[in-house]
Order: sequence, then C-alpha cells, then structure tokens
Amino acid sequence: MKDCNSCGKCCTKYSDGGLSATKEEIENWEAYRPDITRYVSQGKIWMDPDTGAQLTLCPWLKEVPNKNKFSCDIYEDRPEDCRYYPATLSDMINDECEMLELSDFYNKKHAQKVLDNLMSDSR
Repeated sequence: MKDCNSCGKCCTKYSDGGLSATKEEIENWEAYRPDITRYVSQGKIWMDPDTGAQLTLCPWLKEVPNKNKFSCDIYEDRPEDCRYYPATLSDMINDECEMLELSDFYNKKHAQKVLDNLMSDSR
C-alpha cells in the first residue's frame, strides 16, 4: 500500500451529505471554531451558510494549484468521519483509492493490517 497522495477522492465523494459530525464535535466548533460552525445547520455539516442547502463539496477542501492534489483547511479539527476514513480495504476498493497497489488485492488481510497501521495516528 502506498502513502496517501492527497488525490482528494475520499473528500469529493463523501462531502456532499455523506459525512456527519458528533454533537461533541459541533459543540467544540461552536466554542472554538465559529468559522466551521457557519457550515453546520440542524446537526448537518457542510451546509451553505446563506441558503442552508447542502454543499456539493466540503468548504474546507482546497485544491493545491498545479499539483493535482488537495489539502484540508481544518485538518486538525476535521470530523471523526474524516479521521476514520478509510476504515476498511473495501472502502478503498469501492472508492478507487490511489493508495492501493496490485498486491493489496491478492493479500487483503495483510493490506487491511497495513491500513490499520497507517491510520493509527489519525483514528
């Protein structure tokens, strides 16, 4: 398994209503990150602060110019849904994650262990 190359597939696939935040995360944002709270409405995240409509992309996802990569402007304060992704090798396969190598498909148990190790700092 390769290191993450910041392709942004995980963020672009799930940021249009596929993510949630815990009550505690929202309360923390209310107290310390009102800029994030602007994009929360009735417990749902990444809502347009002006219209209340679900945004199609996370407002904190930024494309790195001329790099074909993405960064997260709230990385340290991102919701648990983001921190825990990808949880399984199946998630990665379904989402065509660019971290996967051919060998990961042949030895899925080993690949899952590698993933769990890679994600241990994030979870």
